[in-house]
Amino acid sequence: MRKNNLTFWLFLTPALLSLTLVIIVPLVLGTYYSFTDWNGVGSYSFIGFSNYTKLFADDTFKSALWFTIKFSIVTVISLNVLGLGLAMLVTQKLKVSNTLRTVFFMPNLIGGLILGFIWQFIFVRVFSSIGEAVGMDSLVGWLSTTTTGFWGLVILTCWQMGGYIMIIYIAYLQNVPNELMEAADIDGASAIQKFRFITFPLIAPAFTVSMFLTLSNSFKVYDQNLSLTNGGPYNSTEMLAMNIVKTAFVNNDMSYGQAKSLIFFVIVAIISLTQVYYNKKREVEM
Repeated sequence: MRKNNLTFWLFLTPALLSLTLVIIVPLVLGTYYSFTDWNGVGSYSFIGFSNYTKLFADDTFKSALWFTIKFSIVTVISLNVLGLGLAMLVTQKLKVSNTLRTVFFMPNLIGGLILGFIWQFIFVRVFSSIGEAVGMDSLVGWLSTTTTGFWGLVILTCWQMGGYIMIIYIAYLQNVPNELMEAADIDGASAIQKFRFITFPLIAPAFTVSMFLTLSNSFKVYDQNLSLTNGGPYNSTEMLAMNIVKTAFVNNDMSYGQAKSLIFFVIVAIISLTQVYYNKKREVEM
């Protein structure tokens, strides 16, 4: 028993050490610095809740927060619908199923910055060329407005993560018993009825996992935002992560940026844990 316990803690120590140094220590220090006027270098003094009172009166922070919330809602819904649709497609008995799985998953292997520059070329050069050729002014200057910049970010994120979410749904779809489907066919159930009353309840845990991943990822988008729109025009497509980075590293206001990041952390944690709680309850009821 002692030998097994020693081996257990020996293997666990590197993970615990990494968690402490990378997550816990920075979180504690960051919380402390958010109550100071530290600019990243030099001395600092304790100023209490000044950074937090300043934060709630900051229009740029509120604008970035609202833009991020809208983006997250649209992206979470779009990604889960897209991921489930792709998963149902590639789990059919098709000769090209394995090829399609590879094709759909490949964008997830490309870095966010590179993806942003690729889609920037598509939106700016390709869309503009097509718009000028067919006389559609709406395709010209696609990233020059807040609305088209918003949908550009949504399209990029869905293209990147759609295949990853697809893999999660595939894992659960393949565990749906064939006997239930055959029984439903014998009873004359339609495809929609089979999906609603058999498939959908049985893959409920996949929704919990996928919604958590898509929700947390959507709130934390930074590199795609940087390379695609850089927050423009006039910071109207600036997401919360970019707003925090600019505050801390461009304006050299580390303590204020840390206060923003802590509020950001609390918001994401509350929303993510709430959806997990309610989705888990739904799984139990089913």
